[in-house]
Amino acid sequence: MIQYEETRYLFLLIMIPILIIGYLIFYYWKKSILKTIFNQKILKKIVPSNSFFKGWLKQTFLCFALVFMIFGLVNPQIGTETETVKREGVDLVFAIDVSKSMLAEDIAPNRLEKSKRIAGELINQLVSDRVGIIAYASSAIPHLPITTDYAAARMFLASLDTNMISSQGTSMSSATNIAMNYFDDVDQSNKVVCLLSDGEDHGEDALSAAKNAAKNGIIFISIVVGTEKGAVIPIKKGNQITYKKNLDGEVVITKSNFKKMNQIAYQTNGFFIEGINTDNAVREVIEILKAMDKKEFESKQYVKFKDQFQWFLLIGLTFITLDVFLLNRKTEWLKKLNLFNDE
Repeated sequence: MIQYEETRYLFLLIMIPILIIGYLIFYYWKKSILKTIFNQKILKKIVPSNSFFKGWLKQTFLCFALVFMIFGLVNPQIGTETETVKREGVDLVFAIDVSKSMLAEDIAPNRLEKSKRIAGELINQLVSDRVGIIAYASSAIPHLPITTDYAAARMFLASLDTNMISSQGTSMSSATNIAMNYFDDVDQSNKVVCLLSDGEDHGEDALSAAKNAAKNGIIFISIVVGTEKGAVIPIKKGNQITYKKNLDGEVVITKSNFKKMNQIAYQTNGFFIEGINTDNAVREVIEILKAMDKKEFESKQYVKFKDQFQWFLLIGLTFITLDVFLLNRKTEWLKKLNLFNDE
């Protein structure tokens, strides 16, 4: 099996016909000029060692040298053996809260953007793990199925916003229930749900839903964003900024529920992480993932290719060397061979 590493250099082969045509024009021009000045008998007496055929030989060597040098740049590679590569990793599903409370700016730039940064940095450090994304507020939606396409994961992550789900509220249990159906192998032991939220929950019992998921082998990494002190929820309309109010007209203060997020992790034998510092949170999650058993997702066979450019360069340099030492004058050893029937 053969492949070419740098095919963009093949266009240089156009130099060969240009070189041949140029030499043909020069050869016949030179020959016609000499004929107008000297006849053949006088010319042979004046320059008895001149060889027109030697020039053609030099030109041939030069063309071969260029061809081999160009193919040296292209670098043909020959497949010598097959190698089986196994892909192992963890299934990691991000369940990200996109409710309006995630717009609170008690953690810069706001809770939602902090969650997206943590998830984005985690994706950047993954190697062979699979990722998925669930967005939830009062209900949950599957945003990205489990995939190894990290570029797509980053794109879908960036598109998360609080307008994705029209109905307000927060229901962690709905996100947990969807997460249970995300994993394609019920027997695998490396199913991880990374819950990114401020911990506010207005739905059904999130804790019981998480316990049920844990019985099915799902491990929870609970990352809380925001502060217990809380902050107002800004509502931006164009250049105007207002703040969310309750039915009594009072400005709502949203406080992150550290206790609930910690309970979800503790009672499911999971992990609780504070998301105030992005680097620390990412480092902790990576350490957790490294300690987990890896599942073999796929096994592929690849052909190993070895570079062959050196041989082409060597042959090309050989032709260049011959071209340099082959002058346009007759040489005794070549004359004896009488390759071109020179008299």
